Amino acid sequence: QVQLVESGGGSVQAGGSLRLSCAASGISVSANLMAWHRQAPGKQRERVASILRSGTTFYLDSVKGRFTISRDSDRNTVDLQMNSLKPEDTGVYYCASINTDSWGRGTQVTVSS
Repeated sequence: QVQLVESGGGSVQAGGSLRLSCAASGISVSANLMAWHRQAPGKQRERVASILRSGTTFYLDSVKGRFTISRDSDRNTVDLQMNSLKPEDTGVYYCASINTDSWGRGTQVTVSS
């Protein structure tokens, strides 16, 4: 059974940083396409960043240069480092294993101006 548990959300002022972490069990993060998505109030869920088995990463245009996705095979985690946060980054952030269509329950990120 695949389980993904997010942590690290919180409230921060614009310009600040947060680091989200996704702890996986039941799968290997190195053997799956892993991604972070977010959903703002009243908006559709969108993919923010993803990391392929090869290690290649992709980012939503609006977060390029500010967010970094990474994985730790030993800890079996996928992290999202978020810098220079903006109020429009506010939302619930979800970790997902795309291959297995597995999702975490999400962690709230709130950025105030």
